[in-house]
Amino acid sequence: MRDVNIALIGGGFMGKAHSLAYAAMPMFFWPAPARPIRKVVVDATDELARTAADRYGWERHSSSWQEIVEDPTIDVVDIATPNHLHAEIAIAAANAGKHVICEKPLAPTVDEARLMLEAVERAGVVNAVAFNYRRTPAVVLARKYIENGEIGDILNFRGTYLQDWSADPNSPLSWRFQKKIAGSGAIGDIGSHVVDLARYLVGEIAEVNSVVSTWIKERPLQSGGFDSLGTAKVSSGPRGTVDVDDEAVTLVRFTNGAVGSLEATRNAWGRNNFLTFEIHGTRGSLVFNYERRDELQVAFADDPADRRGFRTVYTGPATPYGEALWPIPALGIGYGETKIIEAYELMKAVETGERIRPDFADGYQAALVDEAIATSGATHEWVKVEPVQTRAHAQR
Repeated sequence: MRDVNIALIGGGFMGKAHSLAYAAMPMFFWPAPARPIRKVVVDATDELARTAADRYGWERHSSSWQEIVEDPTIDVVDIATPNHLHAEIAIAAANAGKHVICEKPLAPTVDEARLMLEAVERAGVVNAVAFNYRRTPAVVLARKYIENGEIGDILNFRGTYLQDWSADPNSPLSWRFQKKIAGSGAIGDIGSHVVDLARYLVGEIAEVNSVVSTWIKERPLQSGGFDSLGTAKVSSGPRGTVDVDDEAVTLVRFTNGAVGSLEATRNAWGRNNFLTFEIHGTRGSLVFNYERRDELQVAFADDPADRRGFRTVYTGPATPYGEALWPIPALGIGYGETKIIEAYELMKAVETGERIRPDFADGYQAALVDEAIATSGATHEWVKVEPVQTRAHAQR
């Protein structure tokens, strides 16, 4: 087992998740394909970087990602920054010969996402985009059922991602509400996860027809550099303009003939992390709710008439990744385990040189879908989604 030196760019919420994953991965997946070494963490200031290094167990810290990207001892650059910084860092890292993993959405615009994809393909480095929800064992099990033909030909996909952390108009103007930083609102932030699950489970999206809404037009200005993600409330003081979407509701047609719908909102009171899908096929149906992430609901057409209906399959040792996680079905996994699985797949790709999925091609294709959703919301028309045309054509 060789050591792989990681540089983490961004020590905030996602930096915490990635740090935990690198530390814990060899405890779950043993022997690990490679040992991730938390070599250096980078943040906007020395003070923030030092705090992240101390808290998350990194050997050293820096406030210059440019210097770290050029460091010959670094093998992997992990990008967990606000969206507008993704492209510059990823392209520089690829040009320096580093493997790259980047948080989603891949970039604020499709043009930047395309440049990122071109850079990693030109450099021939391992690249991954952190759509970690597809790593959930129950989701991987759903794909197994689909690939084995157990629900027949897919007719319909219904996906939602509903949250309420920004439903209060007094929650601060996070960078996630600013187009120049985030690129879009609910569409790219959480809707991109639904798009990724749709592509992973059903196939490519051919066209969309969307309604896109911004419910809260202004928010209190945020003090300090910490992104509070709706946990803080400010009832007075200056306010800034929200110029991204709060909600998107989308009809979709898939290239294989299936139809469906996607919903994403951060203004749904009572919904914490309601990421769901329901898939109907000619021989059965599948239902998943991330808030009950150890469970997959299944119903098959050939069930006896007196037993027809949904039943629960619990993930455990006999299901995907189960041999490495917990020994009893439904003992319970959390968000952290999906990132641990992500770290495992990344280390495996770095060690073998094989393509990891989802990669930058997947991230670019998701960006094309996101752009089509936004365009349709503005034009009120069906908008076609162009397929990725690169050396590594996007595929499920």
